[in-house]
Amino acid sequence: MISNDAELGYREEVRPNDLARVREMVASSGIFSAEEVLLATELVNERLTRGPASGYHFVFAETVEGVVGYGCFGPIPCTTASFDLYWIAVHNPLRRSGVGKRLLQKIEASIHQRGGRRVYVETSSREIYRPTRAFYEACGYQRAAVLEDFYSPGDTKLIYVKVL
Repeated sequence: MISNDAELGYREEVRPNDLARVREMVASSGIFSAEEVLLATELVNERLTRGPASGYHFVFAETVEGVVGYGCFGPIPCTTASFDLYWIAVHNPLRRSGVGKRLLQKIEASIHQRGGRRVYVETSSREIYRPTRAFYEACGYQRAAVLEDFYSPGDTKLIYVKVL
């Protein structure tokens, strides 16, 4: 168990070996479809290929063993200070250890340094996402919108926002 930031390092640089680790972390959750796992790795690849012009930014949490969590975010086009949080994931054995909360705080600080004032995140209403919704709410995010049957019949899109 990781008890504090002294055991974690953070970086924003994306490295080629992050592709495999992101794929492994997202898949380890047991929540995401194969298509979603592929999307998560495509965003890493896009950043590696295009650099900052991709619009995707990352924060990685690491221990001496390697990457244990990551988040991907970016500015929302045609806004002046709004950002989307596209992904946040922690290696499954470390979920509920506080790594995710500390990682989210680092992401929010990075967004703020880039001029961001609002962070938006979307998630599903499905029961399997209950812990995800509780996580965002515990971190100060407020439900801002509900889009019924967005993903599929009975699977509503919930949009959360946090003002930084």
